[in-house]
Amino acid sequence: MLEPQPFSAFRQVEDWSPDLQKSKAYEHILLDIILGSLPPSARLDEHGLAKRYDVGVAGVRDALGRLSLEGLVQRRARSGTTVTPLDLQEVEQAFEVRYLLEPHGAALAARHATASEIEAIANAFEGAEAYAKQRDFRTLVAMDQNFHRAVAVASHNLTLARVVISLHHKAARYWYHSMTTRPEQDRLHDIADHRAVAVAIESRDTARAEEAMRKVLGDFPDSVRDNVARTRAKVANS
Repeated sequence: MLEPQPFSAFRQVEDWSPDLQKSKAYEHILLDIILGSLPPSARLDEHGLAKRYDVGVAGVRDALGRLSLEGLVQRRARSGTTVTPLDLQEVEQAFEVRYLLEPHGAALAARHATASEIEAIANAFEGAEAYAKQRDFRTLVAMDQNFHRAVAVASHNLTLARVVISLHHKAARYWYHSMTTRPEQDRLHDIADHRAVAVAIESRDTARAEEAMRKVLGDFPDSVRDNVARTRAKVANS
């Protein structure tokens, strides 16, 4: 099963080696928050998470600290650590900032990406059509994570990369809810749009890379709003 993988150049952005326990714990917890396996407002027990992901408690604690800084979990002295509730206004703002920054990042990637970075971008959605038809959303989310991280890293602007990656993590929770309700053809179009960004970057076409990334991001979809409302209602009634 595919999981998001930090690339070697990404270490400069992450400050964590992908081989560290805390990095592995972070990737697992992040993906399960995005997928809703760790749902909004769920309490997070460090020992339970360590057993769940077969990592050390210290690694889980560090991972939760980082996720707290990203706004994906909330840590309070008395009530412990919980998954941050869904906030429609916050994610709308995240999409707005991503729309401003990510197209520019794609243009920078077309200008500065190394051969290995271009390869990582091009391979991020390898075999994605089959996963879309199988409704393997976990793998598709991991592919999307890898793709946007790879483009951000390839911009060679570490400040932009850190901001974009953090915002993408927040937005991915809502993108996932939207993706599961959309028809298969929409998912295939979405994959093709991502591939167009990769082709433009490989071609060193900055203008086309910027425009292709705008198409990937698009407008804030009504289906996301609908899914947020349904998820909120489900959490409130649970």
